[in-house]
Amino acid sequence: MPCEPNATVWMALLGACRIHGNLEMGECIARRVLEWDPGNSAGDVLLSNIYAAAGNWDLSATVQKLRLERGVRRQQGRTWIEVNNEAHTFVVDDQEHPEINEIPAELKRLSVQMKDAGYVPDITFMLHDVEEDEKLFHLCHCSEKLAIAYGLISTPPGTPIRIFKNLHVCGDCHSASKFIAKLVGRAIIIRDGNRFHHFENGLCSCKDYW
Repeated sequence: MPCEPNATVWMALLGACRIHGNLEMGECIARRVLEWDPGNSAGDVLLSNIYAAAGNWDLSATVQKLRLERGVRRQQGRTWIEVNNEAHTFVVDDQEHPEINEIPAELKRLSVQMKDAGYVPDITFMLHDVEEDEKLFHLCHCSEKLAIAYGLISTPPGTPIRIFKNLHVCGDCHSASKFIAKLVGRAIIIRDGNRFHHFENGLCSCKDYW
């Protein structure tokens, strides 16, 4: 590189270690991230996720424990959508929205169509030591999916759905958004913590590289 790598570069490499399951390199890079930005929880979370994806729940818990001992709090994932000039906020398994009964019904309808179209939920992105059925439930009720479902039932057919997320969109939600955009014939634009994703006709503007 023509310049010294900063925390953002190291974070990109750490994310790649999570995708490729490279524990040894992930541990090394996590130390570099901690040196650059000790108050940022993202490095700890990614390293913990690497351990969790490998099934090493003890080391995953240890990383989270050390993070808490340093007084660094993890930011909760939230997704926003604006409808009729009003912002609606969702978190995973949200039960607070006034239309929370209609939203899961829309997700259930979509899941049947998505399954027929070839979509398979990727539970490797649900990094909690729980049973597979519970992982699938939480995965189907991610904040992104809840916001998209609400957008579908509360905005005119054919109009784009624009949502905002404070964290990096997970791989399963990214895949699901491509299927939903194609099935409903609507553009879905997501601004996550890193970039814009424009989903249309089963494709994303990032070309699945983000």
